[in-house]
Amino acid sequence: MLKTLNTILISVTCTTLCIYVYHHSQVKERVQLENDYARLVAYSDQNVADYPLHKGVPLANESFVEPASRAKDAVVAIEAISVKKAQFGSDKYSKSNGSGVIISSNGYIVTNYHVIKDAKEINLILEDRREFKASLEGFDVSTDLALLRIESSNLPFLKFGDSDELQIGEWVMAIGNPFKLSSSVTAGIVSAKARNIDIFKKQGIESLIQTDAAINPGNSGGALINTRGELVGINTAILTYSGKYEGFSFAMPSTLVEKITEDLMEHGAVQRAWLGVSILSINEERAKALQLDKINGVYIDLVEKDGSAKEAGLRYEDVIVSIDGKPTLSKPQFMEVLGQYRPGDKIKVEYIRKAQLNTATAILHNQLNTTDYVAVRKDKIFTELGFELRNLDGDEKDRNEKNGVMVVSILKDSKIESVNMDPGYIITSINGKQITNVNELKVELEKTENRVYLNGFYENYPMEWPYKFSK
Repeated sequence: MLKTLNTILISVTCTTLCIYVYHHSQVKERVQLENDYARLVAYSDQNVADYPLHKGVPLANESFVEPASRAKDAVVAIEAISVKKAQFGSDKYSKSNGSGVIISSNGYIVTNYHVIKDAKEINLILEDRREFKASLEGFDVSTDLALLRIESSNLPFLKFGDSDELQIGEWVMAIGNPFKLSSSVTAGIVSAKARNIDIFKKQGIESLIQTDAAINPGNSGGALINTRGELVGINTAILTYSGKYEGFSFAMPSTLVEKITEDLMEHGAVQRAWLGVSILSINEERAKALQLDKINGVYIDLVEKDGSAKEAGLRYEDVIVSIDGKPTLSKPQFMEVLGQYRPGDKIKVEYIRKAQLNTATAILHNQLNTTDYVAVRKDKIFTELGFELRNLDGDEKDRNEKNGVMVVSILKDSKIESVNMDPGYIITSINGKQITNVNELKVELEKTENRVYLNGFYENYPMEWPYKFSK
């Protein structure tokens, strides 16, 4: 009996010991794998592929720490001060707050145009608490973007990422100054792309990145970054019934932001390309009539005479499905892709005609139907005087055998209107100094303290027409 009990006791002890050793080794191995994975996700992108089930999905808070820490140094707080004339001649001051993103070490900052619209003074506060007054270098109403500049150097800045590569479900972070809370970081995922919520009332390029990162008043103009710390969007709007965040946030994609800011830096205005078509989104009825396999693409409703599309052989009822390999499956997506190009760029257009897939090569034009870099300038110094200007295109220079600046439009009740100048006037000199482009005119206007003397002509009238006014 005693011998039997000893045998049973020894068996139980061995079994217990084996179970303990096995369990201990397995738990240790599992914890080590999870810890290694968390470390790899946080610090080494190329090693994430070793764990295909979790590729690109952060498992530890450290995954956000490093990119957020770097990015917040490049996000600034903006205070825009506006002045309006009140009754009895007194001035009424108002302030609005927002965010901006430093995109170059020498002080260029991008924000939303609505943050600084009509501002008389723009003040910035950096993450290190330094304060600057900013100048408005240019803006683009159709994308709600503005470019500011401060006098400084060696600033931290964000590099542009490729918003075209963003995937639905990918982690992103929003950085800004909601409710004047500086450098607030929120995280979420990409909920959708190429969203149109009609915030521009059909007057702009609206193909927005939708996220569920928390954005509130004051976040406008701030950064949307990926987990590599790259700028993939500028936070622009929320969809809400309460006026506060409800889970729907929208950002202007970085592919457009980068192109717009480059144009404003180099030319002072956006160089917008035109294909020369009027388009409609594809619906089920059109898809059936055109024998399309999918309800995707943009339907050509009109082809402009002598435009880029006409020259490329595109026709009414063709359905464009891609440009240079980038899908154009909806009208907002088409506008976003086309918005990345400039006049004179050559593009490959993929389209469907009579149920057959075809390709065409088009050279994009500007709004004047030429390939020159031409854009209407609405710099503050011009609009305060009362006109909008542009450079002459190549045909106009050849036709008139002169350089100059074209007056595109004249604002009502302005100083320019008071001197009876008409649109179409070509300015050739200011205060006796010859000018060849808008930038030269701007420099001379900034130098002038009081009286301005413009000389020029109208195309249909060979004589010179001078105009005088005070700034």
